[in-house]
Amino acid sequence: MNNGQKRSPRAVVLFGPPGSGKGTQAKLLTERTGFPQISTGDMLREHVQAGDEIGREVAKLMHAGSLVPDELVNALVKQRVARPDCRDGFILDGYPRTQQQAERLGVLLEGRGIDQVVIHLVVDYNKVIARLSGRRQCPVCGTLYNVLSRPPKQADVCDLDGAGLVIREDDSEAVIRERLEEYERQTRPVLEYFHSAGRRLYEVDAGREVPPVVCERIYKLIENGG
Repeated sequence: MNNGQKRSPRAVVLFGPPGSGKGTQAKLLTERTGFPQISTGDMLREHVQAGDEIGREVAKLMHAGSLVPDELVNALVKQRVARPDCRDGFILDGYPRTQQQAERLGVLLEGRGIDQVVIHLVVDYNKVIARLSGRRQCPVCGTLYNVLSRPPKQADVCDLDGAGLVIREDDSEAVIRERLEEYERQTRPVLEYFHSAGRRLYEVDAGREVPPVVCERIYKLIENGG
């Protein structure tokens, strides 16, 4: 591979609407490649839980219904990818979300000699709505079920503790449709930017096959573009 030459580190950017399986693919790719999964949502939640200066600022913004500024998110990503475990590559789950973030990421990666590969997970929105609206959660232990793909042994009852399952507020069909519309408004310009900037961008159908098969297809694209 590369005639014995050490290849450049790779940043794998996972793109896709809510319910497309970004988190699942990020975890599978981490196992397949050894690259760490970097989720800006997880990082922000960790700061909020820690109650540090960044966490207090983020909590205040969320309470007010405001978006976290691009500058703050960019700074967190820059700090995270400088860690030793990102030396050979990393997987970005849910970042960048805006064109400004995408531009800053490009500058950061080019400055460090890191190759960027964008994977756009494409799914039929009707499938997304069916998948997400079918989710149920145990209010006691937090276990997630799905009436279509992972139903409990007894309808609407947790297998582990017998508690009645609930539908999370953000899994109602109206909220899901709103999130999908917001995704289209916010991310379409980012994808157009990636195209115009000449980034390696591949579209992968994530709605027809099981996650491990989708992961293997993504892995081949990351490795050799085919």
